[in-house]
Amino acid sequence: MHELGIAVAIVVATLRAATPLMLAGFGELITERSGVLNLGVEGMMLVGAAFGFIGAVVSGSLLVGFIIAMIAGAALALVFGVLTLSLMANQVATGLALTIFGVGFSALVGVKWVGMPLAGLPGAIWPHLSTAPPLVQQMMLIDPIVVIAILVPFAAHWFIYRTRGGLILRAVGESHDVAHALGYSVLRIRYLAVLCGGAMSGLAGAYMSLSYSPMWAENMVAGRGWIALALVVFSTWKPAWLALGALLFGLVTIAQFQAEGLGVAVSPNLLAMLPYLATVIVLVLISRDATRLKLNAPAALGRPFHATA
Repeated sequence: MHELGIAVAIVVATLRAATPLMLAGFGELITERSGVLNLGVEGMMLVGAAFGFIGAVVSGSLLVGFIIAMIAGAALALVFGVLTLSLMANQVATGLALTIFGVGFSALVGVKWVGMPLAGLPGAIWPHLSTAPPLVQQMMLIDPIVVIAILVPFAAHWFIYRTRGGLILRAVGESHDVAHALGYSVLRIRYLAVLCGGAMSGLAGAYMSLSYSPMWAENMVAGRGWIALALVVFSTWKPAWLALGALLFGLVTIAQFQAEGLGVAVSPNLLAMLPYLATVIVLVLISRDATRLKLNAPAALGRPFHATA
């Protein structure tokens, strides 16, 4: 029974640690499948975390907080869309600026809310969570957002490869000129993809502040937005590999905490670095096969679309 409890705890903790990466990563996957490269995931996650926390505290409803976070993430993505799709600004530079803006803006709006206690999503769903048996406590930590994150890879795969909308999305990402010639509105499709990515990133950020670590702290996303971006490349834009990469990152994150709990004589800073180091190593191994990356990457990724073309 003890071994079962440990196994359940590891699985649940891995799923929870992978949830923000699943949400933000698949949002970026949809965006990049349309041919748009948005490097502002970290900024959108932070804005979602800040506004989601503030919305939940002010309204007294976690659901309202999650909705506000998705709206905030989508709003920031809309700014990116206007600059890059309508005004045709450089996507890489605009995405980096979006992250810098999101870091500063989230810190500004959240300065009065730092350290404020919040029960969090699992505690709100199960008011007597702390009095339940340990095994039951672990199972109860799988909240609705974690369930959504588990379902997202299946939904994304179905949409991209089994629906007409997914076919159009891929067509726009591969050759926007051909899609335009066939009568599809390239800008409308890309705007929808960018807004979807922003809303998913906002939800991922809100999960961090309302469930995973129910509090607001400046820069609490801690680089997960960049990891989500890296996982899209690691997965070669395929949903199954992206889900596997997110779970791998979650597992390494949990291994870090387990090592600390077991009193391993290693610097805590080194242990905290392990998930990111593992991601970098995987990316280096993947990037060695340049042909595979080139064949799987959307052909129009990062290329501006001129409606008159």
